[in-house]
Amino acid sequence: MRHGDDGSGPGPAYRVLADTLRAQILSAQLRPGDRLPAESELCELYGVSRSTVREALRALATERLLVTRRGVSGGSFVATPEPGDIAGLVQSSLALLTSVDAVSVASLLEVRYMLEVPAAGIAAARHSQEHLQALDATIFDPSGEDPDLMFGANRDFHLNLLRATGNKVLEAVATPIFGVVYERFVRRQAPPEFWNRVDHDHRHILDRVRAGDVQGAEEAQRAHLGDLQPTYEQIDRERRANGG
Repeated sequence: MRHGDDGSGPGPAYRVLADTLRAQILSAQLRPGDRLPAESELCELYGVSRSTVREALRALATERLLVTRRGVSGGSFVATPEPGDIAGLVQSSLALLTSVDAVSVASLLEVRYMLEVPAAGIAAARHSQEHLQALDATIFDPSGEDPDLMFGANRDFHLNLLRATGNKVLEAVATPIFGVVYERFVRRQAPPEFWNRVDHDHRHILDRVRAGDVQGAEEAQRAHLGDLQPTYEQIDRERRANGG
């Protein structure tokens, strides 16, 4: 791998090493909790400098694939994946795409329909009492709440609805789509009637989930997304017109 140190080959040496280690993690050759060899061992094993190893490990830590622990028993370890970590990385990438208009709001909403409508039905079938309590805690009064508080409560409602499915993969995939839509197109821009509609729809969805009504929960979630779509599209048109 030493060919990358002088700028030749497929790319910077640290990137080549990071790609190699990433492939081992994703193929389960290295599993969550496994400790990587020490820096000196990696240098010898791959024929690269210590600075190259450090850059590669830093890149993988940024991707939440590795965690570093200090002390005698420390080192670099393969991370145990959490839905929030995965969702955060995906949301950052999607946010970059939307910032250059490579992804339209219509495309994001289309994916939300695909994921969140069936998710509401699954939540109705699988929810626990703890899930219902978490959803109850997100209900707000749109006539008197601060916009930032309503924004946070709205985000938490959808996150807890996804958690109520008991499917971590669905949570990790759907959460970033929702996050990009709201951060990019709704935060601080939505009119008061938007929050009135959110409150009404969330209460209806929660009622259907609480009742264990799978079809009713799906219909309520589909109607909710349909109710809000004109606001998303209007904000997006204004953003584009203003060069935002």
